[in-house]
Amino acid sequence: MPFKASILTLYPDMFPGHLGLALAGRAMERGDWALEAVQIRDFAEDRHRSVDDTPSGGGAGMVLRPDVLARAIDSIADDGRPRLLMSPRGRPLTQERVRQLAAGEGVVIVCGRFEGVDQRVIDARQLEEVSIGDYILSGGEPAALTLLDAVVRILPGVMGNQLSGVHESFEGGLLEHPQYTRPQVFEGRAIPEVLTSGNHAAIEKWRHEQAVKLTGERRPDLLPDQPVTK
Repeated sequence: MPFKASILTLYPDMFPGHLGLALAGRAMERGDWALEAVQIRDFAEDRHRSVDDTPSGGGAGMVLRPDVLARAIDSIADDGRPRLLMSPRGRPLTQERVRQLAAGEGVVIVCGRFEGVDQRVIDARQLEEVSIGDYILSGGEPAALTLLDAVVRILPGVMGNQLSGVHESFEGGLLEHPQYTRPQVFEGRAIPEVLTSGNHAAIEKWRHEQAVKLTGERRPDLLPDQPVTK
C-alpha cells in the first residue's frame, strides 16, 4: 500500500505544491505515494460556511471551531495513521520522527490558521502538535509541505541513490560535512587533498571530524557528549 497523506486545509490549492515536481512528483505519478487535500470549509453547516470564531476570554484574532474541524477529521477513515497538527507550540520535527513517519502507511495533517485551534478538538481527536521551527507562519500549509518533503524523499524508491539519504545532516546526529566537486581549484581555493587521495578510511575520518566541528560551531546542542574538533 502506498504512503498516503491526507491534508485538512482552508487552502487545498496549495497542494501538492512543489511536491508535484522533481523526485516527489515522479514518485507520485508512479503511485509510490498519494496526497489528498480536504477543504475544511466544506464541513461548516451555517449559510456563511463559518469555520472560526472569537477566542473565549477575549483577545485578538480568531480560532478554528472544534465542531467544524472535528467533522472534517472524521470524514477521513480512522486507519491508524498519525494525526498531526502543524503548530509553532508543537514538538520540534526531527529526522528521527521523519523516519518513523516514513516507515508507516501515511499521515493525516491538520493545517491551522488564525490564532490557532480549539484545544478541545486537539484533545478529542488526539492531534500530535508538530513544529518545524521557532517562528510563526501565516498558516500550517507551508509547514505541512515541509514535513511531507522530508518524509516523501526517504520513501523507498523516491531517491535514485538511497545512500543520498544516509550521508546528510542529522542522520548521524551531526550536521553534514562540507561537500566539494570540480573544478579542482576555484578562485584560488583548492579541494582538500584528502578528498582526492583515494584513501577511503582517511576520507571518512576527515568527513566525521568536519561534521563534529561544524556541529560544535553551529549546533552545540547536538553535541552534549562529543569532543569538538578545533
